[in-house]
Parts: sequence; C-alpha cells; structure tokens
Amino acid sequence: MNPEHAPIIQMKNIEKHFGSVIALAGVSVDVFPGECHCLLGDNGAGKSTFIKTMSGVHQPTHGEILFEGHPMHFADPRDAIEAGIATVHQHLAMIPLMSVSRNFFMGNEPVKKVGPIQLFDHDYANKVTMEEMKKMGINLRGPDQAVGTLSGGERQTVAIARAVHFGAKVLILDEPTSALGVRQTANVLATIDKVRKQGIAVVFITHNVRHALAVGDRFTVLNRGQTLGTAQRGQITPEELQDLMAGGQEMVELEGSLGGTV
Repeated sequence: MNPEHAPIIQMKNIEKHFGSVIALAGVSVDVFPGECHCLLGDNGAGKSTFIKTMSGVHQPTHGEILFEGHPMHFADPRDAIEAGIATVHQHLAMIPLMSVSRNFFMGNEPVKKVGPIQLFDHDYANKVTMEEMKKMGINLRGPDQAVGTLSGGERQTVAIARAVHFGAKVLILDEPTSALGVRQTANVLATIDKVRKQGIAVVFITHNVRHALAVGDRFTVLNRGQTLGTAQRGQITPEELQDLMAGGQEMVELEGSLGGTV
C-alpha cells in the first residue's frame, strides 16, 4: 500500500436495515490499490452484508460509497463488475464437469467466425487459461482438465485469475480459505500476495486471524454491524485481533488505541 495514493473505495458511515433489523450500523472503511485489507469478524458480525453492499447486491440505507473518488450508485452486481469490483464467493460458481478454460471464460466466451457461424475459440481460451494460471503458480495438466479434478485451493485460484484477467481493480474474497487444508491455504494466500503486488486492491473476508496476518496490510474488525477500528500490520497482535472479534474485555482499550473507524 502506498499512502500517497487515494483510496479506490471509501465506505462512509454505511447503514443497512432489513425492516427493523440493523445489519450494518455506521461502517466506515477505505481500501487502497495494492493493499490486502482484511475484514475480520465472527458469524453474524455483518461481513456478508458489508461485501454485498460494496459489490452492488444491496443498496445502503444510509451513508455514502465512493469509488475512485466518485459517488457509487450501482444498481446491481453487474454494474460493480463492469466498474472493476469482482467478488469471489466461498461457494464458487463453477461447473465441475466442464474444463478449466470453459469455466475461466464462462460469460465472456471468445468467439471466432467460420463463415457466417460464430464458434467458441478453443485455441485462444486454452492459451490464455494456461498462461494466467501459470502466473498464479498453478501448472495445469492441460486447459481441458475438468474443474472437478482440481483441489479446492486450485479452484479458488481459477476464480481469482479469472477476475484479474477480466480487469478487476478491487477483488473481494469471501472466506477463500475456510474449507481448505494447510497446503491449499498456503497456495491461496500466495495467490492473494501475487494479486496485491499487481496493484489490485484485495478485500479479504475471514474469521481466521492467522490467515489474515499472513497476507494482510490492514485489518478491520466487524462486530454486530459496527467497525471496532482499523490497524496496520505491526500495530496489533494476533491475541488482540482475536479479542476484538470476540468482543472481549480488551475491546474498549483497543478501540481507543486503534483510533476508532477509518
């Protein structure tokens, strides 16, 4: 993260109400290009509502969202995707029996003309898929390998590589390591590091403090729809982060030391 750069996303005092239920109660967070900003919180903390509001699924009840310095009014997730905000969900939208290259280009199929007929351009799709996966450290047996034969970490990497290839400026990762073993988790964390070094802003949603500290530049804790502060790497210990997530006795002291919300 370069502090001279302006935030690519600024969420200012965001509230989201569902009837009488207040899911977000004044959340303020900013995200910079080239940083991994970890959003931590236990179940029910408001993480899912937060990312859905950032990615255009929900409209905020109150508050303002700025994207690249301009007010953001996304009508739906496709508007957000076209602007460059991509979300990789925990449950990946992939078809296991289809090839990696078909999944990579799903919804963005390259075509070539054979006379009056347009056909899926297998050669181009295969070439790009192999190149992009290799950049992320994954050597496929071949582009026609079925996605269902990949490990969970490799599938996450396919989804991340796809988002980057199609122009993501902000990459939101929803619990990408939650169901993975140690080695696959390490692979996904390495992929996150590669993406960040390309100047892309990464919002890493997790409840695992160790995974967050492995790649995070800044850490924001959500608890019951509110932010308890944002800390930079080196300013907070794993134990302090865990206590904040649990809403423990040290929460008030830490909130003061972290300066509240950003």
